[in-house]
Amino acid sequence: MAAPDACIVGWAHTPFGRSEAPDIETLLAQVGRAAIEDAGISPTEIDAGFVGVFGEGFTNQGFPASLILQSVPELRFKPITRYENACATGTAAIHGALDFLAARRGRFALVLGAEKMTATPGPQVGEILLNASYRKTEQDIQGGFAGVFARIAESYFQRHGDQSDALAAIAAKNHKNGVDNPWAQMRKDLGFAFCRAESEKNPFVAPPLKRTDCSLVSDGAAALVITDAETARAMQKAVRFRAAVQVNDFLPIAARDITRFEGPREAWKRALDQAGLDAVTDLSFVETHDCFTIAELLEYEAMGLAPEGQGARAALEGWTAADGRLPVNRSGGLKSKGHPIGATGISMHVLTAMQLTGTAGAMQLPKADVGGVFNMGGAAVANYVSILERA
Repeated sequence: MAAPDACIVGWAHTPFGRSEAPDIETLLAQVGRAAIEDAGISPTEIDAGFVGVFGEGFTNQGFPASLILQSVPELRFKPITRYENACATGTAAIHGALDFLAARRGRFALVLGAEKMTATPGPQVGEILLNASYRKTEQDIQGGFAGVFARIAESYFQRHGDQSDALAAIAAKNHKNGVDNPWAQMRKDLGFAFCRAESEKNPFVAPPLKRTDCSLVSDGAAALVITDAETARAMQKAVRFRAAVQVNDFLPIAARDITRFEGPREAWKRALDQAGLDAVTDLSFVETHDCFTIAELLEYEAMGLAPEGQGARAALEGWTAADGRLPVNRSGGLKSKGHPIGATGISMHVLTAMQLTGTAGAMQLPKADVGGVFNMGGAAVANYVSILERA
């Protein structure tokens, strides 16, 4: 498949964390018009909207597609569609926009994602997130969705040895990176020792995963304006898609070798081929889906950074640090930045676009020519890889 003929030309992002915004309508309002203004166009030039909101119970507003009209009434009578694909909801909405543009149904697409999670009681959050697993066989796993990834970690440890040091190194790296992200929910360098040790402040959530191994419950929103490459040539800034790939795998973890992350592996292979790249090390950096530290470890292997069973080396030897051979999650990742589900994939693309345009502030890497994004729904079920470069 050919790479999309599309560019990101504007964006907006709220702080992630516990927001005073009462609902997703308010959060969407904070980024919709702001992204359009950032692109330097009029709201009337937007031809369609694509809205990502997780569909399993964080909001009782089960039909959110047209909420943006309250704050951007110029979009009235434009087609607007809601997208949902578990924790990859945001990137699913981006793919809807890419398809719209590829079909030449319009020139400008607005993509928005939001989630209001912190108003939901903790036990209910766990129950809602478990809907991203295969309930027939996985709903009784202790620890909810964290328990699903704890089971993955246990299986990996049995095959390749205890990797608790590597998980702590990943957590410490991402928290250190998050200090530089003004939108991050937790801007605190916790250090390796704190992340490695079980303590009152860092208890086990679902052994072997501790609190520092788990992403945060967050509120937040992000938005993008996307257009075709020809239109983008006249824009103030443009970040081009060299690849955009989706690969789905079986939902039950028992139906596959869950320690190999075969879906992400296939998505990365196809995306690199589509982008005309030989290996992931041809990228300048990656934003990857660290919903749990074990996920980031397995993603090192899936993207081809480390051989199977040796992902720990990438973490422990500093390969993925900000000054390493392939910086991963310079934004702090979901671990530090936060994980408002509908916004996450869009946020990852915003932060990648900022790196590529040299506007990432304290997060800016000295070399940012081509960036990769991996956004995942479920336990390696819906797998999206984007490869972006400055146009």
